[in-house]
Amino acid sequence: MNLLTPRYDVERLGIKLVGSPRHADALLVTGVCTAQAAGRLKEVYRQTSKPCVVFCMGACANHTGIFNGAYHVAGPVDKVIREVDPNAIIAYVPGCPPKPEAMISGVVKALSVL
Repeated sequence: MNLLTPRYDVERLGIKLVGSPRHADALLVTGVCTAQAAGRLKEVYRQTSKPCVVFCMGACANHTGIFNGAYHVAGPVDKVIREVDPNAIIAYVPGCPPKPEAMISGVVKALSVL
């Protein structure tokens, strides 16, 4: 949420927070994907317009972080998304938690690829 404040002002880059995945061009995942949430994540990804960039923010979303091997973890976010769409565009932002500057850098790099 810090990215939406005037200090970082990501709206100047064309980034807006929308409440519906049907209107979104990007999906931001900020935590570990549990077995309970995996089905919901797949459904939300199916509802987004294509092409859709999936941003994995932080160590937990990237490679399950400290929850690696836990009984309730479905796996990294990219593994869950690729079950739905093998050609999904996924951007990784490292950190625990990732700094706002790293998030902006990841978004700008992913948008430059598109």
